Amino acid sequence: MTAYLVSLIVIGGLVSAGVYLLLERSLIRMLLGLLLISNAVNLLILAAGGPTGNPPVRGRTSAGQTTTADPLAQGLILTAIVITMGVAAFVLALTYRSYRLNTIDEVSNDPEDTRVSQLSGKESGEEIAERLDPDRTRDTDLPDELDALPGFEGSR
Repeated sequence: MTAYLVSLIVIGGLVSAGVYLLLERSLIRMLLGLLLISNAVNLLILAAGGPTGNPPVRGRTSAGQTTTADPLAQGLILTAIVITMGVAAFVLALTYRSYRLNTIDEVSNDPEDTRVSQLSGKESGEEIAERLDPDRTRDTDLPDELDALPGFEGSR
């Protein structure tokens, strides 16, 4: 299988531009990055599918080709295009809804996520949970009122 250098450079450029756009805060740019990456993956599948050849229909030939083209790569690409268009429509609907609610299409930082990320990574999960909710009590192995559902004592 021979891969052409120009097509691989184009695929790499599409992926890098798509990743750059995905890292932006604007939902429209995120959608464009997602579309670029999906097109790059489609081109990669097409390049990995092998050389051109006869159509995968019995008895058909094409311009004197001796081999048959791989129909799996073409089927995968068609499926990926349909899935990508569905995801694009969903992201566009989310963007429109976000813009109608907030009149802005940027994703902002969540204050709770910011507060949690500032906690030290060296603390145990119990210490973090206690710091987040100081009124909670530690769980013990002793049975509590909420440990069992009512009405199931007689069914044992």
